[in-house]
Amino acid sequence: MSKHDTQEKQSLNIAVLTVSDTRTPENDTSGQFLVSAATADGHNVIEHLIVKDDKYQLRAAVSRWIASDDVQVVLCTGGTGFTARDTTPEALSVLFDKDIEGFGELFRYLSFTEIGTSTVQSRALAGMANSTAIFCLPGSTGACKTGWNGILQQQLSATHKPCNFVVHLKQSAQPNCDPRG
Repeated sequence: MSKHDTQEKQSLNIAVLTVSDTRTPENDTSGQFLVSAATADGHNVIEHLIVKDDKYQLRAAVSRWIASDDVQVVLCTGGTGFTARDTTPEALSVLFDKDIEGFGELFRYLSFTEIGTSTVQSRALAGMANSTAIFCLPGSTGACKTGWNGILQQQLSATHKPCNFVVHLKQSAQPNCDPRG
């Protein structure tokens, strides 16, 4: 039996970043959805921040999480469009050790069934940095639901077969996470 065959459900440590000049804790429905969805699936949300659309502030927040022993996954919402203030891809892609090209492709495929050709305006992307998975979703709550329900929920589950991202993530210093070999 391989290691994949014996994996049990694991709680991952997740940080959520909302990228917005206008959202507050009271009206951040996208960030709150990601926090609620991750928690409902048994994951630990270590931190939830709202950061202005500023590529240096975004890099600083995500770099801190990448360097942390306690954060295994970063979920970003917002800043992936085409307005002058949308800089999430430019801010964060330079931090990636490896791109996860299939994430953006699959997100746009799933999104197409919901919003049609408007999905071409999504610059959703993902990558790995220091064994931390970073997923960048559009800022709408609907897009976050599409990304979580259609991709992330399965890929952040150690029980999903034939493969998932859990085996690629750093071992957390938090006691709730099992070591990976």
